Amino acid sequence: MRETWSGGKPRDTYTLVAILLHWVIAAAIVVQILGGWAMEDLKGAEKFQAFQLHKSAGLTILLLSLFRLFWRIANPPPPLPAGMKGWEIGAAKFTHFALYALMIGIPLGGWVIISTSPYNIATNYWGLFEWPRLPLADLPWRKELNEIAKAGHGAAAWGVIGLFVIHVGAALKHMFVDEDDVMARMLPFMRVK
Repeated sequence: MRETWSGGKPRDTYTLVAILLHWVIAAAIVVQILGGWAMEDLKGAEKFQAFQLHKSAGLTILLLSLFRLFWRIANPPPPLPAGMKGWEIGAAKFTHFALYALMIGIPLGGWVIISTSPYNIATNYWGLFEWPRLPLADLPWRKELNEIAKAGHGAAAWGVIGLFVIHVGAALKHMFVDEDDVMARMLPFMRVK
C-alpha cells in the first residue's frame, strides 16, 4: 500500500524539505571532502581560516543532518518500487542508515577533535559566535581520545566517499537500467512514472 498525503492521494516523491536537505547536505559534504584535502597543503593564516570554515561547515552539516533525520522520521519516504528484489531493498536501507550515521558521526567526531585539541583554538561559527566545546578537556585520556577521533574522522570520510559512489551508482541504475521512478522522487523536475 502506498503512503498517502493527508488528502488520501498517493505520495510518489519526497517532501520539498527532504529534497532540499538532501541536495544541500550532499553538496556540502562534497565541498567538505575536497576542502579537507586542499587545506592540508595550506600554511599559516590561510590554513587557520580554512580550518575555521571547515569546522563551521561540518557543524552546519551536523545540524542539517539531525534536522533531516527528524524530518524523515516524521515524514517517511515514499515506498520503493514494488519490483525491487529483497537484497536491493536491504542494500538501500543499509546504505541510507550508514549515510545518516556518517553524516552525523563525522561532524560529531570533528567536534570531539576540536574539544580535545591541545591547541584550544576556538571555533568561530561562521564569524557569528564561538561554538562551545564538548566537556572533554579535563579527561585524563584527552590526548588518546583526540588521536582516535582524528583517525576515525579521516577513515569515515573515505567511508562517505564509498557510500556516495554506491548511492549515485544505484540511483543511476534505477534511472537507466530499471527505468523506474526512484530518481524522480528526489529530482523535482523529473516526471514520476
